Amino acid sequence: MSETERAEEVRLAVYTGFARIGRPPGAAELAARTGFDNREVRQALEHLHRTRALVIDTGTGDVVMAHPFSSVPLGFSVMGARTLWWGGCAWDSFAIPHLLSGEPDVLVATRCPACDAPHAWVARRDTPPPGDQVAHFLIPVRHMWDDVVHTCAHQRLFCSTGCVDAWLKRTGRERGYVMDLPTLWRLARGWYDGRLERGYVRRDPSSAAAHLTAAGLRGPFWGLPSEPAAG
Repeated sequence: MSETERAEEVRLAVYTGFARIGRPPGAAELAARTGFDNREVRQALEHLHRTRALVIDTGTGDVVMAHPFSSVPLGFSVMGARTLWWGGCAWDSFAIPHLLSGEPDVLVATRCPACDAPHAWVARRDTPPPGDQVAHFLIPVRHMWDDVVHTCAHQRLFCSTGCVDAWLKRTGRERGYVMDLPTLWRLARGWYDGRLERGYVRRDPSSAAAHLTAAGLRGPFWGLPSEPAAG
């Protein structure tokens, strides 16, 4: 079996664990599930990290993220019928019901980073959640993988643009990209389709740009034109 084939078996085992129980299997569990030895599991995880299929802690080798799932709290909890997940970010939290066929809706909960007000939404596959809250993404798309955990930790939901401005002023950060809940929902819808299936292939730049444009995103933050193409 090739390195790529072993990596795919490990990737599927990680995603299956996250989907089923809300956390990734440890190295010993992965070895038991795949039949690989610990060295092969470690090499597979490193390969998946290099190819951006997973995010691991390079010190411990533990799985940190398998988008849209996270093994560490980054500001969101996502509650299904029987399972509780950490949402990796606003984007990922709203994506979970679109990925999991057995979860037609989930309860996404967070706090406004500016004023600490609690917020919760029932995120469904068929319609955006109601609400006047906004999402603020700090890191532009061309730098999102420079430090992906930092990026995800700064894709947050705020009470309003006023709370975004207050948080930016307090933290000394520059404004990123602000979107409403329907846009966030469209961004999350379908973005991770296929990640629980064997042979998943990441979107190429053209497919990713088409998805972002269809969600209603515009401008250089996303590597897109400021206005939709005519025609």
